[in-house]
Amino acid sequence: MKKSKNKQEQLEKMKNQEAKSIGLLKNKSVKELIAPAGIDVSNTDRVEIISNTKRYARSFFVSGLPRMCNFPLLFRDLYFFGDINTSVYITPIPESISQSELNKTINELEVERIVASDKGNINRERTLAQKRYEAEQLRDEIAAGYNKMYEASIVSTIFTYNLEELDRLTKLLSTEMSKTLVEVKNAWAIQEEAFKSNLPLMDDKLARKHSFDSRSMGTAFPFTMSEVGHATGIPLGFNKQTGTPILFDNFHSSLTNYNMVIFAKSGAGKSVTMKTLISRSSVLMGVESLALDAEGEYTVVAESLGGINVVLSPNSKTVINLFDIETEKIRDEITQRERIVLNVENKVEDVTQALLTMARGSTRSQSVNELTKQLIAEVVAEEYASIGITNDPVSLYKPGKELQKGDKLYKDKKEMPTIGSWYKRLQQKAQENTNTDYASHYSYLLKVMKQYIREYNGQMAYFDGQSTFELLEGAPFINLNISQLEERFARPLAQQILLSWIWEKYVKKNSEDRTKASKKRVIVDEAWMLLPYPEAVDFLNTMARRARKRNVSLAIISQRFQDFYEKAEAQAVLTSSDTKLFLAQDKAEIEYLREVFKLSEGEANFLITCSRGEGLLKVGADTAILQITPTAKEFEFVETNVNKLMERKQKEMSNM
Repeated sequence: MKKSKNKQEQLEKMKNQEAKSIGLLKNKSVKELIAPAGIDVSNTDRVEIISNTKRYARSFFVSGLPRMCNFPLLFRDLYFFGDINTSVYITPIPESISQSELNKTINELEVERIVASDKGNINRERTLAQKRYEAEQLRDEIAAGYNKMYEASIVSTIFTYNLEELDRLTKLLSTEMSKTLVEVKNAWAIQEEAFKSNLPLMDDKLARKHSFDSRSMGTAFPFTMSEVGHATGIPLGFNKQTGTPILFDNFHSSLTNYNMVIFAKSGAGKSVTMKTLISRSSVLMGVESLALDAEGEYTVVAESLGGINVVLSPNSKTVINLFDIETEKIRDEITQRERIVLNVENKVEDVTQALLTMARGSTRSQSVNELTKQLIAEVVAEEYASIGITNDPVSLYKPGKELQKGDKLYKDKKEMPTIGSWYKRLQQKAQENTNTDYASHYSYLLKVMKQYIREYNGQMAYFDGQSTFELLEGAPFINLNISQLEERFARPLAQQILLSWIWEKYVKKNSEDRTKASKKRVIVDEAWMLLPYPEAVDFLNTMARRARKRNVSLAIISQRFQDFYEKAEAQAVLTSSDTKLFLAQDKAEIEYLREVFKLSEGEANFLITCSRGEGLLKVGADTAILQITPTAKEFEFVETNVNKLMERKQKEMSNM
């Protein structure tokens, strides 16, 4: 009973306190509720706002404007400077007054022109004549009702938490605004008036006014629409906010890199978007593309563009040798001339990383460690050394074997090491080994790597042997189809090995000289498959960083952004991609996107509710809401919806 009484008393006390607080709030004005503890206006160059933490404010006014300006560039840096408030006071001028003032100005300009003419000052005479012509034109437009005159004053206030930062931002603001020839002055000795003018009280106490007509007044409004695109490129889609087409050039000089990422849930249009980009950039810009096709979706695109389809499966005769190594052209830092080099050390590391992934297997065994990696790397290096391959480019070819093809002279390349030859050397080193610390590692490698060896009929032996396929230079589109491989481990492994092979055969062949290099794109579809394998992620990151140097764009396509967010090692791919496209997202993913890319609430809600083919395109710092709509002809080879494909086939059969 006592406990219940105590509870009732506590509830009554809380209700009484709440009622008192509500009563106090009702008795206070809005000004009393939101006003700080105090404001110190005793300083001539700032205002100090005293609250829980002291803040400093410094006000400015626009004192000078350029003769010509463009929307929205004139005041953009002022409106988006940082923690800044800006007020614009606009007062329309009656037509009778503006006409009278303009007539007065025209007469004054004409008098000055005549004086300049009498003195023989031709340049000043021409300038005054031009000004008079502009004034007359403006007067006639106002008289006809096409234009109007306004007076406007613009006041801004910067807020900081320390004086050093306030002084720094003051200088920075002046510098930034001078780029558009806008002069900004500190409201020295009138900081209180300027501060009050910038409050939402509609009281301009400074009245530092400038004259505008209707067109120039429009430059003062902060309502801008984000425009993304380039002067050249392919029509990627339409800006849904402005209705204008977006031209996109994946290799534009304004981009810090040429890579791009596409994230979207299943069925949102990822593959359709990439197929549209591939086909249009091939036809309109001559961009060569290569796709790592994890789902078998790009076969029709290759056929339509006259490209090449390569199927890698347990039953196919196609072999891709991960030991393949190629020369590359690099530019000498001193002479700026190109020279041919052969980097065996880098290739040994790439092969070692791939073999490590194979050794870990789908279970990602913890038995593989640095010692295992060292043993693998030693055998790989010995394999190249055994056939005389060194950093000398000539060592890649058979001595005295030269072939004449047309007007060009070719050298016959040596046969490369294979996983099979590497395994035999590993067996030999295991037999010769006397170090007990190494014995368990040799034993583990010999057991798990047997499945990749053709001699032992390994179930995953499709990477053992000399390559049966060469990437043809100049092909508009090459599709490497790995959709028939087992999804859990075989496909990610194939992605990693093929990325290393593509780097050797496709990317490194591109010159570092942009005038000689082709524009190439490498597409990694369903990239989330690589994320569980550290060596694969590491190679993907390396490729993303090095691609731009070879004039190559790496395009990453994936469903779950959360996978990349939670995998810290994979985030380098995001930072190395200047172009990002987000199509429709699941609700579970949107918070991660908001956090990383600072999306607004409206942008986030749009990505949850948008239709197929709609998305958010971010190119550098610019953002646009994009609608991608392939043409009817393009839909014949970009459509991925199985039901729609079946409907199309039925229509074709009925028309026959």
